[in-house]
Amino acid sequence: MATVFSGVQPSGDFHLGNYLGAFRNWVTAQHDNDAYFCVVDLHALTLEIDPADLRRRTLDAAVVLLAVGLDPEVVTLFVQSQVPEHSRLAWLLECTATMGELGRMTQFKEKSTGSESVRAGLFTYPVLMAADILLYDVDEVPVGDDQRQHLELTRDLAIRFNNRYGETFKVPRATIPKVGARVMDLQHPEAKMSKSVESPLGTVRILDDPDDIVRKVRRAVTDAGTTVEHDPAGKPGVSNLLELLAASTGVGVAEAADRYDAYGPLKQDVADAVVALLSPVRERALELRSDLGEVERILGAGATRAHEVAQRTYARAATAMGLVL
Repeated sequence: MATVFSGVQPSGDFHLGNYLGAFRNWVTAQHDNDAYFCVVDLHALTLEIDPADLRRRTLDAAVVLLAVGLDPEVVTLFVQSQVPEHSRLAWLLECTATMGELGRMTQFKEKSTGSESVRAGLFTYPVLMAADILLYDVDEVPVGDDQRQHLELTRDLAIRFNNRYGETFKVPRATIPKVGARVMDLQHPEAKMSKSVESPLGTVRILDDPDDIVRKVRRAVTDAGTTVEHDPAGKPGVSNLLELLAASTGVGVAEAADRYDAYGPLKQDVADAVVALLSPVRERALELRSDLGEVERILGAGATRAHEVAQRTYARAATAMGLVL
């Protein structure tokens, strides 16, 4: 059984792409791995966020993760800031990393470009991510292209630390996550679905009301002509609808395309399938939101379990560096 770690920022409402592309895979994998899932609230501080909003979003993120099917009796689900070793180990690793390698991080360059003032936390963000991973003796880290560079930094820091201070950290290996559904914006099918308010009709949120889901799918952009075929380049709108139907029902994309000769029936079936997929999640989320005290209890129990592991790893690293504990 491999040890895996995944984290999600409390960045707002999660959408269908998050569910089909990541969360559903987490639920499937939880029984085959020693899994740690974390709401990384400290990472959210790299950008401006209202304190009350951060607290709300943190609990909302936990609600969604529980509602989609993560079992707190099987996985360790917790909030990053409730395990102080994340910040403590990050400092030790910051004293191992160099300015040059952090300055080469692509995400830092992208997010800081054009800004007059950039928070230091945005610069050191990848080191905190490395601490998140290394604390739990992680074997495998599923990473997409946007995080691959950060995982390589994590490996470099672990190897450098081990060479300098003795064997302390398990060096994690990157794995390609199971391919999730390709979910594009319903109004701009050439772009991925996102939480951006620039396309409210193009984004189906996990906790949307069923009527809102139907309305968004019915208004989805299609393509010239009436032929229903899977052609992402030539017919991105119709192809997106077919892929949503396939991901929601398990039917093959080609088989789905053969069922239709008009856009209207396809949209109706996609809407029905997405509502059927997300309605149980929404109902469970509403139950959890009615008792946030229970959600906080679950997170507290997860933090306690995470702390038991994290404190041992931190103690190894601190002792190796010569700190008096």
